[in-house]
Amino acid sequence: MRRYVRRGAALLGAGAAAVALVIGPGGAGPASAAGSVKMVALGDSSAAGPLVGTQSSLDCLRSTTNWPAVAARAIGAQLTDVTCSGATTADLTGRRFGYIAPQLDAVTADTDIVTLAIGANDINMGGTVIGCTQPLPEPLGVSCKSWMTAGGDTTDAQLAAVQPKIVDAVNRIHTRAPGATVHLVGYLRYWDATGCYPTDPIWTVDAQWLQSIFDRTNAMIRRAAAESGATYIDIATPSTGHGVCAPYASKWVEGLIPTSAAAPYHPNQSGMDAAGAVVASAIAP
Repeated sequence: MRRYVRRGAALLGAGAAAVALVIGPGGAGPASAAGSVKMVALGDSSAAGPLVGTQSSLDCLRSTTNWPAVAARAIGAQLTDVTCSGATTADLTGRRFGYIAPQLDAVTADTDIVTLAIGANDINMGGTVIGCTQPLPEPLGVSCKSWMTAGGDTTDAQLAAVQPKIVDAVNRIHTRAPGATVHLVGYLRYWDATGCYPTDPIWTVDAQWLQSIFDRTNAMIRRAAAESGATYIDIATPSTGHGVCAPYASKWVEGLIPTSAAAPYHPNQSGMDAAGAVVASAIAP
């Protein structure tokens, strides 16, 4: 599984590079909005919003209308958004690409609210999803689940290794901003009971397996929140019925071939708006 996942991740990286070439050069600084409450958004592409609306950072493919921005506007907060596509927990304390400042640097003593959406890239979820795309219908081809788990499904063990890293990040946030509330935000729901092959080229058995990984990732994040004294925000439950296979008008998450502006297998603007509303309700002072 690991070999193919690395290949899938490389494919995603190449796609991001191509997108940057199309859009052109740009800065990588955080976005801010007026307000007296100071909010900091940390995390990966699920929060950053690659290719959704205007991108404030091409290094991080960060949207100006992602769910952190939607939530901040809703509660009237001043937002510092350092979410970054492709980020792992290592990028919270280390320099991504060698030059992007550690995300935790954005958290200061006067920060009031911190949101953190991270974890899936630590287990190379993006590469796994891309690795499950299948040009051949059943019974031709091979289920990605069958061969990716041939030596056993290591997902739970991988997630168990990520949880203490998230707990450590929350503890560091509390140290930097003792008065801040910290909120761990999960991932949207991608697939419901079945897939929708060939509209989205992932077999149903594989879509169900992939969704189980997202479910287990969300469960791990919930446990990390409980362990660290943070709040867990569930955006998966309200997104049921709005995943990859939903009709265009009600879709919050795009598939391999997006039907609206978003990176493949990422939230679109509707998803960002909906997630932002859920987050705003949970974090409002």
